[in-house]
Amino acid sequence: MIIRDMMFKGQNTYGDFLHGGEGIATNILADRLATLECANIISRQKHPESRAKILYKLTPKGIDLIPVLVEMIGWSEKYHKVHPQAVAFAKQMEKNKSGLIESLYKSLQ
Repeated sequence: MIIRDMMFKGQNTYGDFLHGGEGIATNILADRLATLECANIISRQKHPESRAKILYKLTPKGIDLIPVLVEMIGWSEKYHKVHPQAVAFAKQMEKNKSGLIESLYKSLQ
């Protein structure tokens, strides 16, 4: 959820993830962020607008998960009832998967 929201929704603070609609508990969120940071998938940075906030960013290792998430979204859309945004994303993927992946890489670097 965290990686997905960072890639596709532009969320990058604890508050963004907490209020992102998933209903994740604060202790679980804190644990997941710490785990992703330890795995070098995300990094913590000072927030440019607030001393109280931490800005989370995908590392190159995290960005390299783009093809995996793209495939997971396509699989999910094929077999499950999904959010209309996922349906639209899957249609884009069918038309030009490599172009879609390339645009995602560019948007995150």
